[in-house]
Amino acid sequence: MTIVRWDPFRNMTTLQDRINRIFDETASRSQDYEVEVSQCDWRPVVDIYDSEKAIVINAELPGVTKDTITLDVKENILTLRGERKSDEEVRKENYYRMERCFGTFERAFTLPSTVDPAKITANFKDGILKIEIPKAEEKKPKQITINVD
Repeated sequence: MTIVRWDPFRNMTTLQDRINRIFDETASRSQDYEVEVSQCDWRPVVDIYDSEKAIVINAELPGVTKDTITLDVKENILTLRGERKSDEEVRKENYYRMERCFGTFERAFTLPSTVDPAKITANFKDGILKIEIPKAEEKKPKQITINVD
């Protein structure tokens, strides 16, 4: 076993480095957030889950009306497009802070080969768009009877 001289300040410099890193990360994150808010690139959040009969996509679309939403399926890619329009009643110079984004959005989802795109249904209620993508029925193996001569 080697004997090491105890240095009471060795751990202090390590702690100092850790604290500096925490503050640096926090400062850079808040600056990134401000830039992100000012650019206002809005993408609605989605939950995607698998049920027994379908794959379900729930998209949060607050402030979006049904007539501005479109769903397209092409080459096994489901594309969700829409637009959230801003309040025309309030002028921009009257805002203290504006964090909500407005404008057009687009999300694309690659569909697995086990679904039936022709039977996709969508329901829009309370700002949530629920898209149900039914799974194709599994093909059962054909059983061949063997004749004995």
